[in-house]
Amino acid sequence: MPKLSLVVPVYKVQGYLPECLDSILGQDCTDFEIIAVDDCSPDESGAILDEYAKRDTRIHVIHLTENVGLGRARNAGLEKATGDYVLFLDSDDTLSDGALSAVRDRLETTGDPEILIFDYARTYWDGRVRPNLRADLLKEEGPDTFSLAERPQLLDLLQIVWNKAYRRDFVTRTGLTFPPGYYEDAPWTFCSLISAERIAVLDRVCVRYRQRREGGNILKTVSRKHFDVFDQYQRVFDFLDAHEELTEWRGPLFRKMADHYLTILERPGRLPQDARAEFFHRASADYRARVPKGFTRPGGGRGHKYGMLERDAYTTMVSALAAVKLRQRVRTRTRTAINRSKRSAMGAFYQSQLRLPLDDDLVLFSAYWSRSVSCNPAAIDAELARLAPHMRRVWAVRADDADRVPKGVKVVRVGSRDYWAALARAKYLVNNVNFADSVVKREGQIHVQTHHGTPLKTMGLDQQKYPASTDMDFEKLLERCDRWDYSISANRFSTVIWERVYPCSYTSLETGYPRNDVLVNATSQDVRAARAALGLADGTKAFLYMPTHREYQPGFVPPLNLSRFARELGPDVTLLVRGHYFYGNSPHVAELRRTGRIIDVSGHARVEELYLAADALITDYSSAMFDYAVLDRPIISYVPDWDVYSAVRGTYFDLLQEPPGAVATTQAELLGLLASGGYDSPETTERRDTFRRRFCEFDDGHAAERVVRRVFLGEENLPPIVPFDERHHAPTPAQALELVERA
Repeated sequence: MPKLSLVVPVYKVQGYLPECLDSILGQDCTDFEIIAVDDCSPDESGAILDEYAKRDTRIHVIHLTENVGLGRARNAGLEKATGDYVLFLDSDDTLSDGALSAVRDRLETTGDPEILIFDYARTYWDGRVRPNLRADLLKEEGPDTFSLAERPQLLDLLQIVWNKAYRRDFVTRTGLTFPPGYYEDAPWTFCSLISAERIAVLDRVCVRYRQRREGGNILKTVSRKHFDVFDQYQRVFDFLDAHEELTEWRGPLFRKMADHYLTILERPGRLPQDARAEFFHRASADYRARVPKGFTRPGGGRGHKYGMLERDAYTTMVSALAAVKLRQRVRTRTRTAINRSKRSAMGAFYQSQLRLPLDDDLVLFSAYWSRSVSCNPAAIDAELARLAPHMRRVWAVRADDADRVPKGVKVVRVGSRDYWAALARAKYLVNNVNFADSVVKREGQIHVQTHHGTPLKTMGLDQQKYPASTDMDFEKLLERCDRWDYSISANRFSTVIWERVYPCSYTSLETGYPRNDVLVNATSQDVRAARAALGLADGTKAFLYMPTHREYQPGFVPPLNLSRFARELGPDVTLLVRGHYFYGNSPHVAELRRTGRIIDVSGHARVEELYLAADALITDYSSAMFDYAVLDRPIISYVPDWDVYSAVRGTYFDLLQEPPGAVATTQAELLGLLASGGYDSPETTERRDTFRRRFCEFDDGHAAERVVRRVFLGEENLPPIVPFDERHHAPTPAQALELVERA
């Protein structure tokens, strides 16, 4: 049997769960088991648990058939635990390095106490870490073990279960279980502490307590569920009634009860406004029913509040809380003035448009900071025209890029009156990046964030770990993301990352990427038309070279000698070169246009047409690899600077170990692969198949339709994802030519 059993209840944490599990599995102490309880989570948390369990036999997964809540999920895990000690870890929190070794060693040196209490720290999305304000109570002073009577101040610690290790036979003997409802930690924590004869402490931070920016915390949820606290303290006092030997704890626990009730009343964002009086009267009834004989109120303002509870003086309490709110309003005056200034800076015209009704049939699209009509927004635009032709579709485009807009597309130039009017009045705003900070999210307006690639490199809040890669204001970033209503995802891998690095209140739509529909549905005629538009003759082998942006390089300097590359591959090979859009027109590539064997496609309007035309893709860290994989054509990863790129920008997986095909780290290796045909072999095909199943999970050719039906038409029953092995994709250039010759 293991020394330690960690019970991890899981519900709607797919963005944080891998980090939680990794923090446990990465411990230097290995004498543990994980009992992970999937509380009928509606996201991919259960699948993530199963994937981890396949890789590590110490993980045991329980899938509940209905959602039972945190307390009863913990009970289900507790029943399966076999370790000498049980620890509880919430699935969005993490263990610190070496935490389990420290727990194990302290248990041994203190002679296996019934409870070991250890420290924690709060961690925030912006990187801040705040220590436990009562960490002083965990000083390892005096006897190694003691009863609560010897250190009663431990009751002043936060009422939580996950900062303790419990000897399992003690839990069984005491009959401890978790009740349903909010504040389920209170009965367990109080009843265990007052029952234990031998308690020890560990003055070390073992848990990093995540303070989620959005959701996941009942303390930030307005609900009548906060009334559950009355049932929880009823259980505490029922336990005292059943154990006369513990009667000395009535006074201290009465004080904890009163403080807890007052906290719920005082903190904004918990009780609905129309439930506050009812809560107060119930709290007052509990106070009067349980106040111990001879009880002395605390001094100062706290004691005054105790008196209001005792007298059931709700009106007096309301007046006191109103005074607190007045002080809060004074503190926010500066912030309000700043916000008014920002609104004024937006312009009087925009302000006037914001006061007009929303236009329910108007959709404003933008892509790549309003540089083009492209990517996922363009695919959604086309499908919207098919399924909802009554809707008016407008694109925001910068003045400098307006000449590249396809014919028939209605445009508003960024900064113009028409632009601000569309931003203010369009019911739907669709973008693959964020709109500017100055854009106001109106009530009833719907923002769709399509993204523009599956992430290999770190994104959002994860970039805080790689400061050399960005000077981003992360607080501003999340304020922009707060406007999202929907986030489009091509695979579960992306969904998990987006929900963690952009922790805001949006709905993830796992539809596939709309821009990839054409890679599934294109015909042989489409493939040949794409090649003809580029001047590619029949029989010509076309390699599309798409290196990505590198933050540590000021411009596009291809890590290939393109002239030599074209010369050595011979006259039947054409290299299509597409620089990252950040670089614009590159003089270096322009010089090579005159060779005729290298075609600069950096300014090509639709990258999907380039994919259709190319026989194979050469790239490095670009998200192009995930899209091109839909075609099931060869992909070559040319990564001569992997060590530098992964260290400076950070990546979500090791491309050298999990590539979509062949890998080359030098130009000589790359030329050898292409000249020999080694880039297209049984081994590279197997790698590509594994890669495709992971990252092309939802790309079945119906992504745009799903988005339009869900977002614009309000349909809930969307076209199901076509099983992976039943999907088709566009023919290769060779297949397209063969079909034409047959005809």
